[in-house]
Amino acid sequence: MKKLGLLIAGGIAAMVLISNLGPIVGLAVSAAILYFVFKQFLKAESTTAKIGYGIIGFIALMATASNFPAILGLAAAYVLYLVYKKWNDSGSSVMEEDNDPFASFEKQWAELNRN
Repeated sequence: MKKLGLLIAGGIAAMVLISNLGPIVGLAVSAAILYFVFKQFLKAESTTAKIGYGIIGFIALMATASNFPAILGLAAAYVLYLVYKKWNDSGSSVMEEDNDPFASFEKQWAELNRN
């Protein structure tokens, strides 16, 4: 039953991720442009260059903001990652008993009190 829930959650997350691939690419490209324009804005010394980079930066900022649905796609990718980790982790929950005599003092104290 747990695997069925993981399968359904993973399927929904995969569909959301695939449907938001376009905005994710647009967000990455526009954010990269915005980053490089900002770096050039900080390096520019003349006022006209700063105004030009400011205008280009504003346009890149608006392009980045218009790709806001990509955040849903990134969240779906994270959910898909969590489902993948949980799917592979669910079968390996074996507890090992530690043979160190000092690791479980309470257990040994209880054994001494029983005798």
